Amino acid sequence: MGTKNPVEETTIETFREQIHGEVLQPRDEGYDAARTIWNAMIDREPAVIARCSGTADVITAVNFARDLGLRLSVHGGGHNVAGNAVCDDGLMIDLSPMDDVHVDPEAKVVRVGGGATWADVDHETQAFGLATTGGIVSDTGVAGLTLGGGTGFLDRKHGLAHDNLRSMDVVTADGELVRASEDAHPELFWGMRGGGGNFGIATSFEFELHELGPEILSVRLLHPYEAAEDALRFYGQFMESALQEVECYAGFVQGSPEYGLPEQLHGQTLFTLRGMYAGDISEGERAFQPLRDFGEPIADMTQPIPYTEHQQQSDDLYCEGHRNYWKSAYYTELSEGFVETVIEHVDPLPSPYSTVYTDWMQGAIAEADHDATAFPHRDKLFSFTISPKWSDPQRDEELVAWAREFHEALEPYTAEGVYVNYMDNDEGDRVEEAYGDRYERLVELKNEWDPENLLDVNQNIEPTT
Repeated sequence: MGTKNPVEETTIETFREQIHGEVLQPRDEGYDAARTIWNAMIDREPAVIARCSGTADVITAVNFARDLGLRLSVHGGGHNVAGNAVCDDGLMIDLSPMDDVHVDPEAKVVRVGGGATWADVDHETQAFGLATTGGIVSDTGVAGLTLGGGTGFLDRKHGLAHDNLRSMDVVTADGELVRASEDAHPELFWGMRGGGGNFGIATSFEFELHELGPEILSVRLLHPYEAAEDALRFYGQFMESALQEVECYAGFVQGSPEYGLPEQLHGQTLFTLRGMYAGDISEGERAFQPLRDFGEPIADMTQPIPYTEHQQQSDDLYCEGHRNYWKSAYYTELSEGFVETVIEHVDPLPSPYSTVYTDWMQGAIAEADHDATAFPHRDKLFSFTISPKWSDPQRDEELVAWAREFHEALEPYTAEGVYVNYMDNDEGDRVEEAYGDRYERLVELKNEWDPENLLDVNQNIEPTT
């Protein structure tokens, strides 16, 4: 935690007069709420928080931090497990007031502010039966998810979130505003799509939209732990030959009243499948039928529901206010060793909200031009993430150790690489692994756009200049 305020009061007052948004210090009302983010493990105290009302405020704040030599962090949705939205003793630029969403239904594009969440986007775009690839938890920030890649229920049909970007507005480390697209600053545009916020602060995004909804087929299946090994294998076989419109996450959860389960299943390890069909509901029912027919699920909650409702189904499970720690890796096959190791480690899960889950890839993710963006992992089959979640700080060491030991046990079956958005704050040694064969090109881009490494509160690409 921060220990002192390195900025003089007169300097703060000048800064306060220069921006339209709020400027908060530790003694101010609203300061603690502004610095509190999704992961309760993160308890950092910025010297100053600038709650920016627009791009001009962001430019002023960047110049303020650079001129005073302050550490700088950027808060979009605040949902990143590593807590990169907040820094100690520096300046936190809070984009959350910049959550505007403007849809052009004729052109099928949407312009999204840097502080918007996917719930904000879905609310506006679904009014016109349109959507783009977003996260699987609705209060995830658009900016953080997109800059790291952007997986979600539409990714196998329409690509990653950043595959749907047409342009973005970026405030650079020099305090300048540039538009990045295929035609304007194309190398910056390439690096911002996968580079995780290393090269500038994205204050708005322009996404392509696709026809979808308002109702879609939402798939939810639960199997008992005793059947999980066979069900996990069948899931892998099903997904390897599934239509691109099919996306389905597999994982393990603890049974709870939320699923409408009898009391004897509360606290039990359950295998869960959560899927969606990005197309006609009747076609989706046919596509998912083999998965629904397999074994004897203890619950099948598959039904047509509004897309916005589907996107919010995991919000309670991944709610804010808990302590979180993640370990993740990529895989190129769902091997016997992988399956057996997972089954050995998930029963029991260490706490009620702890989960492990797959992000299945292929489809449009793999078919896109592998050199088009800085995201380097299009050849992977799936990622697998271990995500304990708990409330008692006295359990920190226990739960972190559980995730690390589980992750280590799976290492013989992993592929190279890690999804930058799933890295925790103690994984600096995996940064090059996250950016893969793009790393040296990204270093050159960092040298050009942020040679002093002002933007370093991220999975940092260090400049060489």
